[in-house]
Amino acid sequence: METITVEFIAIAVGREEDGRWWAVIESMPGVMAYGATREAAIAAVRALALRVAADCIDHGEEVPEPTSGAL
Repeated sequence: METITVEFIAIAVGREEDGRWWAVIESMPGVMAYGATREAAIAAVRALALRVAADCIDHGEEVPEPTSGAL
């Protein structure tokens, strides 16, 4: 049997009463984005997470660790 370990950052997604979608990465404080569609919100939060991670690296700060899981 082979075990494959993957790393990922969980994205929580929801919808506001006004129809806007939101996505948040809870392991990265402040990383939340809105979009007109679910896919747009996810794309926006992924882009924001990359910018935040790059900023952390530029300033010598720790980047949040991804969650690990076994498949």
